Amino acid sequence: MKTTKKWVSTAVALTLVGSLAAGCGNGEEAPAASGDSKETAKPAAKQELRVNFNAEPPVLDSSKGTTNAAFTMLNALNEGLYRIDKDGKPQPGLAADKPQVSEDGLTYTIKLRDAKWADGQPVKASDFVYSFQRTLDPSTKAMYGFMPAWIKGGNDVIKAKPEELEAKKAALGAKALDDKTLEIKLEKPITFFEQLLAFPIFFPQREDMVTKNGEKYGGDADKIVGAGPFVLKEWKHDASLTFEKNPNYWDAANVKLEKLVVNIVTDSNTSLNLYETEETDLINLSGPQYMAKKDAEKANIQIKNELTSAYLMFNTKNKALANANIRKALTLAVDRQSYVDTILQNGTAPAKGLVADGTQDGNKNEFRKSAGETLPKADPAKAKEYLAAGLKELGIDKLPEMKLTGDEQGTGKKTIEFIMGEWEKNLGYKPVGEPIPHKLRVERQNKGDYDIIMALWGADYNDPMTFLDMWVTGSEFNNVYYSNPAYDEKIKAADKEADPAKRAQLLVDAEKILMTDMPVGPLYSRKVPYLVRNTASGLVLPNYGMEWEARWVEMKAAK
Repeated sequence: MKTTKKWVSTAVALTLVGSLAAGCGNGEEAPAASGDSKETAKPAAKQELRVNFNAEPPVLDSSKGTTNAAFTMLNALNEGLYRIDKDGKPQPGLAADKPQVSEDGLTYTIKLRDAKWADGQPVKASDFVYSFQRTLDPSTKAMYGFMPAWIKGGNDVIKAKPEELEAKKAALGAKALDDKTLEIKLEKPITFFEQLLAFPIFFPQREDMVTKNGEKYGGDADKIVGAGPFVLKEWKHDASLTFEKNPNYWDAANVKLEKLVVNIVTDSNTSLNLYETEETDLINLSGPQYMAKKDAEKANIQIKNELTSAYLMFNTKNKALANANIRKALTLAVDRQSYVDTILQNGTAPAKGLVADGTQDGNKNEFRKSAGETLPKADPAKAKEYLAAGLKELGIDKLPEMKLTGDEQGTGKKTIEFIMGEWEKNLGYKPVGEPIPHKLRVERQNKGDYDIIMALWGADYNDPMTFLDMWVTGSEFNNVYYSNPAYDEKIKAADKEADPAKRAQLLVDAEKILMTDMPVGPLYSRKVPYLVRNTASGLVLPNYGMEWEARWVEMKAAK
């Protein structure tokens, strides 16, 4: 999120900033506490939260979204059948209760609650069916189409010829039995399916809104409607998104925030200044900021152990990078421990493989404990050997000029500089550094328009498959164009395996193959430190899926 995957890579180290909202009293005095003494009533806290992101969502369309920014904003204005709660567990959202699941695990029957869209129209089971069909429709070009393709007949829709499309959609295993009853039939049992139903790709969509707005759907505040806790009232592109409480939300009585402002802020020093001047409630700390604040602000710092991996993507359409020894040389020439210590400085761990630390293996164990270190440690001497072998195989004396591309914001520029320095020092090779805006980086990455690019992938559900199935031959997210039949076989076998222990081992075996071929060079498993003011109560920092969750936030009076 393949995993529903989300290009966190895209939004490297998102910065959150909120606003400390000073409350306004009514000017009257409170009743005397005792005797003749009087106490002035404390003004109630203004229910307004401000958050800073360092990247704007390209589009708020749950069929077309691929970025962390898009999924986080969609989660604020809309909702799925389920919503991930404060403890990371899926709980009924627009569903009235947990589903009825058939004994074979293939059929889910879900009753919807009496929920409304923000404009007052009732949410219907058919809104979910339409959403799934639209995502699967090949004309939508949804990169996350593989997820609803797990619904029976989903792949038939994706592969349908124009003259077959409507019939294939009608045959899809998602049916509105009535306005409030949805039936979903799967191709195979998926143990984490309820988690998936909380992810934006499975959110309902209104056909009338999509039809009315066409290609502009999800591009502005007046071109999207949701059924979530907040309504998008204003979108000033490249500046801010303003949300207000949705009075038609089914649980509006328990949503305390009246306003949520998301500012697009790229400079971490600006964010820290906003916090220190008491104009924000929460910020994401850069490495140097964390080192400077970790003792003095210890009580207010929260470390988010994200299920996020950072890695270099090697475009194998490039002749030099099609050689596995060249890819291994470039990967093992980078000292990952030195990188996290000098550039990130926030407790992030160097990569031990592609799957992020803390990811469960589907067999009640942590994947990294089961798999161990499948990625060799940095080794300049070995890297030189790989380089020499690769050059000999290619019949060339030196590597051609290539570009190393990454985000220009956050630590992106420093990351490029560090990696270039490692390659020059250990391999005698210096590429061209290319820091570019986040949105452009994502576009270039998705089109395969790069040589080597710095990316991150955040899990969309807690399972190794979210990191591994994207590299099978022909995957929408396989923008390194890697292909290995042995790898494909392991992933496909794991996809069908019902025994949790056997499935977990197949995924371990798959990662070992990937780390032998090394079409991607893992760098780190991300941790993110936040500085949280005690006035913002109930803010959730999920370790996968969304950057933050404001649904349960309540602003308290300053202590």
